[in-house]
Amino acid sequence: MRLATITNWAYGATLVLTLVSGTTMLLAASAQEAERSAVAQRFALDQATEHLEERVSGLTDRARQYLNTGDPTYAVLYKRELAELSDAEKHIRALGDAGARGDELAILRDAMTWADALHDEQAEALAAHARGEERRARQILFGAEYERELDRARTSVERFQDQLDERTEIEIAEAIRISRLWRSMSEAMLAITGFLFLCVLYFVFKRRVLRPVVRLSDVVNRLAAQDFGVEPPAYDEIDEIGDMAQAIRIFRENGIERQRLTAEQDADRAVRDLLARMTQRMQGCDTLLNLRDVVQRFVPEIAPGLAGRLYLADPASNAMVEACNWLEPAHSRPEFSPLSCWALRRGMPHRPSGEAIDVPCEHVDHADGAIPDTLCLPLMAQRKTLGLLYFEFRAADPHARVSEVYLQILAENISLALANLQLRETLEDMAMSDALTGLPNRRQLDAVLRTRLIDAERMGTALSCLMIDIDHFKRINDSHGHEAGDTVLREVGAVLRQATRENTQVFRYGGEEFLVMLPGASAEQAQLRAEDLRARIAGLQIAHHGERLAPVSVSVGIATAPDHCTYATLVQTADAALYRAKAQGRDQVVQASARASRSAA
Repeated sequence: MRLATITNWAYGATLVLTLVSGTTMLLAASAQEAERSAVAQRFALDQATEHLEERVSGLTDRARQYLNTGDPTYAVLYKRELAELSDAEKHIRALGDAGARGDELAILRDAMTWADALHDEQAEALAAHARGEERRARQILFGAEYERELDRARTSVERFQDQLDERTEIEIAEAIRISRLWRSMSEAMLAITGFLFLCVLYFVFKRRVLRPVVRLSDVVNRLAAQDFGVEPPAYDEIDEIGDMAQAIRIFRENGIERQRLTAEQDADRAVRDLLARMTQRMQGCDTLLNLRDVVQRFVPEIAPGLAGRLYLADPASNAMVEACNWLEPAHSRPEFSPLSCWALRRGMPHRPSGEAIDVPCEHVDHADGAIPDTLCLPLMAQRKTLGLLYFEFRAADPHARVSEVYLQILAENISLALANLQLRETLEDMAMSDALTGLPNRRQLDAVLRTRLIDAERMGTALSCLMIDIDHFKRINDSHGHEAGDTVLREVGAVLRQATRENTQVFRYGGEEFLVMLPGASAEQAQLRAEDLRARIAGLQIAHHGERLAPVSVSVGIATAPDHCTYATLVQTADAALYRAKAQGRDQVVQASARASRSAA
């Protein structure tokens, strides 16, 4: 049963008991009034009975005193009292009005009859006394017959009085009993009403005040401890407890909202920290491989629950090629044409599903008719397309709620890192390559040679070096100009780059000199390679501004470590062999000797 129902029933019972108690109090008051009326009636009847006794015996006494003393005063008193007495019917009617019953009045009528008879005899005796018949008067008033009549009158009056006393005693006792009964019932009703009122008051205080206050106090303590998961009790009553409960609910809702905002702020701060760390790591990347590892490690943490791919632009094939992926994306192909993506076409983020409806990209698989929720973010820098960042939003994934703003910031950071990496590679190529021939320059030779020498010496393998010089190059510049000389250098560099294998490297050593490294090649193998290169260069037909230049020849010096020299003196030994080839007439290949190597050392 609901508390309100119990309280209403209790209120109703209290009201009924209060009404009953008031009724009993009224009845008790009425009974007391009846008791007072009975007492007053008895008093009135007692007075009437005393008057009747005076009527019966008082006049007899006055008449006898007059006869005994002859004093006329008694005669006067007798006449005056007789004159004051009313007739019998009037006296009986007065007693009836005072509350005497019919049977009692019948007894009274008998007494009044005897009293009237005595009055007649008293009058006859007084008349006889007046006539001088003293004996006759005394015989009448003091005779036996008069005494019998006087006794009968007194007996009737006593019977009337006894019956009246008995009846009035019974009525008074009954009135007292009823008055006490109603008073007791009234007191009991008052006691029950008070007890019920106290019970209701205790019940209401405990259920409506004490218990809600205790529960609300527990809720307040838990809310003070930042436990916003607690549910405050619902009290809809319009009172202080209800106002307190409503205030606590509002405080809890505000706390939950603050907690949610704090969680969002913490999540945003965590994402920004991840973006900052990722940007720092990308700035330290030297190669695309390092950049791919950083992206593959950080992106799933920044955008949890979002599968995706990183595509890089391949200028050679004019395609977007997957560099890495995470969380197993299922809808986009690993390689596709840039024209297949609307984000690359427009240079803007593209999301065909979600809040807005748009055209799906061709590289996204939607053969079953359902367009997957994807996001394509172009990676661009200096109006140049560098790649594409692709995401797949998975349905009903509570973790896939990262803001697209952060995804765009992520794409911008990756674009910047790619642009910086490409710029670094371009600068390194410019610093390490010869601008005229496209071959690695002397700076790159120093870095590569140090590594090759250390590896060959550690493994004990042969390492050959060809030092090549264009014969009479100054004559070409003087005869045809420096542009013709540059043409000759480009053509010779192209022959050397095309003729060498993968495990060899060609460098422009400086001026008209070139250096070819042959890892693992013996002296005999180096001799054959040198002769082949000299023959290829000799077969060149070079034209400049429509004019064919004279055939070009080269001199070649060969040195092989450890056959001809130590690994540390390999380049110097090959250079010494080149000088010997030029001294012997040019257009020839000369191998270093052990003695020449020691002289160079």
